[in-house]
Amino acid sequence: MVTLTRTATEKVQDFIQEHGSEGQVGLRVAVLPGGCSGFQYGLNIEDNPEADDEVLDVGGVRLFVDPFSAQYLAGIEIDYVTSMMGQGFTFKNPNASGGCGCGSSFTV
Repeated sequence: MVTLTRTATEKVQDFIQEHGSEGQVGLRVAVLPGGCSGFQYGLNIEDNPEADDEVLDVGGVRLFVDPFSAQYLAGIEIDYVTSMMGQGFTFKNPNASGGCGCGSSFTV
């Protein structure tokens, strides 16, 4: 369903370590209404999943995905890149039919 590159996995593990190990810490991967193209991605370190979350183990990282987001995340690859323009997570989403210039919002 969701894949993380090695670089993204390492960065998420760093963030989880900084967050602490209370509960069942994981990365929430969400699709939220908004952004200039209609939907935007959300990433957040959380202590525990919600009751209706799908919990995935991807490369040793626990991912929490809510039912609304799951329909838009099938096949997505999350990477972490560093360039002259900055650093951050990027998303390669085969479900997206368009996107904006910043790469953080998309259309389906």
